[in-house]
Order: sequence, then structure tokens, then C-alpha cells
Amino acid sequence: MALLQFAPFSSALDHGFWHTLTRKKLEEFCLSDEPRSIYANYSNGDQQGLPCRLSLAFNAFESDVSIPQRASLAPGTLHLKNTIDAFKTADKKKLVEALGGEIWRDIQSGAALENPSLLSRFFLLTFADLKKYHYYYWFAFPALAVAETAFKSEAPKKLDDVLSDEQILSLQGSMDLLVQDGKGCQHSYFAVHQSEAGLKAESLSSWESAVVDGTLTVGFSDPCTLEENPGWPMRNLVALALAKWIGTVTKLRVIAYRDRTREGVRETKHSLVMDLVLHGSAGDPLTECPKVVGWEKNERGKLGPRMVNLSASMDPVRLAESAVDLNLKLMRWRLLPSLDLEKIAATRCLLLGSGTLGCNVARGLLSWGVRHITFVDNGKVSYSNPVRQTLFNFEDCIDGGKPKAETAAAALQRIFPGVVTKGVTLAVPMPGHAVSPGEDEARVRKDVETLEQLVDSHDVIFLLMDTRESRWLPTVMGASKGKLVMNAALGFDTFVVMRHGFRGPAPETLSQSSAAAASNADEALSGRKIAGTNLGCYFCNDVVAPGDSTRDRTLDQQCTVTRPGVSMMASALAVELMVSVLQHPDGGHAPADTSANDDHLVTELTSPLGLVPHQMRGFLSRFQTVLPPSLAFNKCTGCSPVVVQRYEEEGFSFLLNAFNSSTFLEDVTGLTAMHAATLESEVWEVSDSEDF
Repeated sequence: MALLQFAPFSSALDHGFWHTLTRKKLEEFCLSDEPRSIYANYSNGDQQGLPCRLSLAFNAFESDVSIPQRASLAPGTLHLKNTIDAFKTADKKKLVEALGGEIWRDIQSGAALENPSLLSRFFLLTFADLKKYHYYYWFAFPALAVAETAFKSEAPKKLDDVLSDEQILSLQGSMDLLVQDGKGCQHSYFAVHQSEAGLKAESLSSWESAVVDGTLTVGFSDPCTLEENPGWPMRNLVALALAKWIGTVTKLRVIAYRDRTREGVRETKHSLVMDLVLHGSAGDPLTECPKVVGWEKNERGKLGPRMVNLSASMDPVRLAESAVDLNLKLMRWRLLPSLDLEKIAATRCLLLGSGTLGCNVARGLLSWGVRHITFVDNGKVSYSNPVRQTLFNFEDCIDGGKPKAETAAAALQRIFPGVVTKGVTLAVPMPGHAVSPGEDEARVRKDVETLEQLVDSHDVIFLLMDTRESRWLPTVMGASKGKLVMNAALGFDTFVVMRHGFRGPAPETLSQSSAAAASNADEALSGRKIAGTNLGCYFCNDVVAPGDSTRDRTLDQQCTVTRPGVSMMASALAVELMVSVLQHPDGGHAPADTSANDDHLVTELTSPLGLVPHQMRGFLSRFQTVLPPSLAFNKCTGCSPVVVQRYEEEGFSFLLNAFNSSTFLEDVTGLTAMHAATLESEVWEVSDSEDF
């Protein structure tokens, strides 16, 4: 009798498995370390010299996993730890014994006879360092190590030394049928029936009818390629035989079935045959679970974990995308489970102005995962810009300076190649800036058309320009086209950040707070709760039309003179306000929360990110920020219904009148008449007080 030795499994994981694990960790598992079901496979058709492999692919997490033809299915358990310390301190002995106990219970209950793949259970303990893309893992292939005295075995023989060519062909044909019917489960272990027609492989559950004079022939799909040793799956088959077949079977013939194709020729004759005499426990079946072994050795041949480093092999752009999103997904794990990162990423942002505000807003948007950013500006990078405008450097200023919009887009692309960005050099036409007939008018018309196309193709419009009047045209377009318009403007030590009243489509059902704000006129008039549709724009507090503010200005008036930190504060708040609006269930229709309304201190907020104000006005000299709301003004030169209607009906001719006349918008909106009425009222008050 010979000592039977088994070739252990060796794990084989493709990169697709780690990519899938990474995605599931970030999007589904988060901080949960509950055991997860995974599925592997092994093949009995490997070429000579290859190890006894158990393979995990990208689809290992699918319960109906598709495996290669003639491969055998192996169900497994994944334990994904959250820290490297938890990975190191996991009780390895307890883990493998627990899974070995499951295999033993499946044997005792008969479940392993109905589904033999349960005998090939495995265990994967792992930790994923998603900052470095280092994956630490350790496989266990639990085997029930029965005592050497429980059976005796003869030395393995080649299949063609035991069976005739006709018997081998009949066995091969019946195995093909079993493979087609079993979906990787039934042919992993099988019973062999003898008849006049030859040998026939059938499901292991049919073993009783395969016993002839106390001899039972069974087989298993053998992933081993060694000439004198069977593979690891045989160990648990022997344990099953000693637990279930003692008393009925005295001699067990085991076929380690191998089926490979070499140079176009199919071969099974290299399969091994082993004859075992079963003794059990003093002639009785095994009743207690044997010792469990099976932890895989590492590359050095010692018991220990392995590590795979995928940082170098992954696509750098995909690597950057995953790393950029990591911080955001970590926020969703613990703090904001309802955070809709996909909605933020899909938002297309148009930045009108590529200066101090534009550069900082772009960086903030990128940090929040926005992937589509367009810059618009008509200026060039000057020597004073790089220290304040974070997307430019000294080289951008040389030889007259590069175009700001294109240069900012290129810089953003270098920072993160996954962003979709472009720069458009464009002068936004402004009211009060006269347009002469001819070439000038044609150029302005083209600029208007380009701006309209840009506004149409984006979801959020940021107004980040230097002058008040340059914000007028995009304000009108944003109101007409139902876009979310965000505004940021700076003073020396003050700033205003605001969202314009939203004219876009409303969700099918408004939240309770939005519905209440829309229906409660008293709340709106008191400034405590104003519906998103009723909020004012940048021009709603003005009683004069925007005009040419660039004429006859001194040097300090030509530049944006402001404390350096003000632009960063305003830019950050503009981005955060946009994200808060997007996360509110009503979007742009969200009512304005105010600093005067202290209900938010004791009530649950509708938006997961907290308050969604109308505007924020900051005073750096006092380190103070207030949240005053304002109603839309029915005579506003930027968003009033009459201005929007005239723009939609008359188009460029209406805009041209606004560009050429400083009083046109006041006449259209009724501000001229209001001024006259106010002046007349003041005259009557003076005359009434005079003593003749």
C-alpha cells in the first residue's frame, strides 16, 4: 500500500476580479464586513506542468456565474476586512474550521451528494488598500484530513492501464452529457456505473446503484497535472466515503478524471485511478468532523498571505477617476448615505469668467466629482494673474499672454484627465455698450448665438465676471431656458453668492417644505420662506438698468481690488450652494432657508446637506455671513416676465436695443414710469410742507 498525497490548490485571480471588488467595496459593501458569497472554478484540462489552479474572474460575485466549458464550480466565502490590522488579526484557525464544519454538515445531511460542488468550498480573506491599490489576500481550501488508518490506497495508475479503450470512450461520452446537464456542479464529482455498453458517469447521488460486490467506482474532475498525484478535491471525497459508505462499500475505486486537448487531439488516458480499501473508524463510519487543513502557502512556500499591487498595471486615467471619487464615496458610507454622487457627476457646468472666481470654482467642482466644465472668457493671462488665479502659471503670461478660457481648460485637463472640459474665447455682449452697424453688429450677433448654444448645452450657469452688466445677458437666457444660475461677485472685503429664481420644470411631487413655501404668501413676504421659483436674481434689487461701468475708470477701478481670501471663500460657497440645490429633492425649486429662520435648529432638514439659502453675503471685516432672501421683482431688468417674453419673441433685435440704449430696459420694465411717479410724489410732499 502507498501513502496517498494530494496536490494542493493554487489561487489564480485575474485583474477583473480586483476591479469588481473595488467597485463593490466603494458602491455596495462600504464599511460592511459581512461574509459574501463568491464563485470560482477549476479545470481538469490544463496542460502538463501547470499548478492545480482555482480561478476567480470578474464575474465571481454573480450567483449564476458563467464558467468555461467542462470547468467545475467551486462556491466560496469572501471576508473583506476594513483595516489591515483586522486582516492580520483575524482568527485563521477558527475561520477554516468553521468552513470545514459546513462541509462536514453537508456530508452528514446528504447535501453534498445532491450538490457535489459543496465539497470544493473555499474561503478568501482579504483587505483592499484603495489608496495605493494594494490587495492583501489569503485563500483557504478546507480539506477534511481523515486519519491515515481510515483507509489504505494502492499507488495511482494511468487510466489506460486499468480500463480498455472502449470503456474509456464510453466514460468520456457519458461525461460529456453530464457536463452539459450539470452547469459545473454534477460533473465535479460523479458515480461510475458499469453495463454491457461500457461505463457511464452519472450524478454522485446515484452511487448506491453503482455498487457491485462491495466495490464502488466514483470519479472527480481533477485539476492536477502531476503524473503520480491526484488533486486537492479528492480529499473531501474520501471523507465523504468514510462517513457515508462504510458498511456498504469496502473497496472504493476513484478516477481522477482529466480531459485535455493537445495539438488538436483530445486526451483522457492520462487520468489516474486509485483503489482504496475503506476501514473507517474501527469498521464504522466516521461520526466526528476530522481535522481541517487548507490555508494556501505564499510565494515563499510558507503559510502566509499574498499581496498584489495593481497601481502600475491599471490605466492611469481610470486610476485617477477612482481615486478622485474615493473621498466622495467615503462621505456617503458614514455621513450621507443619501448623497447622489451620480447626479453631481452628470451635471454640466458653464463658467462665464475664467479669472480668480472661475479658476477656484472649477477646482471646487472637480473636487465634488463634476466631470463636464466649460470656460468662457475673452481675456488673456497677464503677469498679475497666476498668484491669484490657480489654473495659470508664469509661462502662460509670456508673449502677450495665452487666452484665459483655453488655458484654464488645458490646466484642468492636466490636473485630472478624466474631466470633459473646453475653453471658449467669447466677449459677452452687454447693455449700455453700443453696437455699431455692420461688422460690429455681425460679430455681436454671432457672440449671442454662441452664448445661447452654450447655455442650452449646460445645466448650471456660473456668473463669475468682473462687471455688473456682463451678467445681464446670461441672466436673461438662464431665466428663459430654465437653467440653474449661480452668481458670485466680490467687493474689497465683501462678497455675495446667490442662486437665481429657478424657472425650470418642477418634479412631479414637491417636498412638503417647497409646497408650503409656494402656497404661503405671508411667509414669503416676511422673508422667512420663499419658494425657489419666486427668488430674485442679481438685478432684482436694482431700480436702474445695468449700464457701461467700464467707461472713464482709474487703474484701481479697472482691476478687481479685493482681499485675497475673499475670492476663495465666495468660490467655495458658490460650489457648495450648487451642490446643496442639486441634492435637495426639489432641486432648483427648493425654498430659501434664511439666517432669520431658526427652525432648522430643531427640525429635520429636507436636503441631506443642510440649509439651501437664496444668497450669502459675507463681510470679512467682521467675519460675518448672513443669508438674506429676496423676492423676484416684477420690474427687474434681468428676469421679469416682460423681459423674458420680449427676448423670446423678438430675439436679437430686442437685445440690440438693450445694448444700444441705456434707458431701453427701464422703459420696457416700467422702471421709467416708476421713477417719474416717485419724483412726482416727492414734489407733492415738498409742496405740501411749504408755508406760503
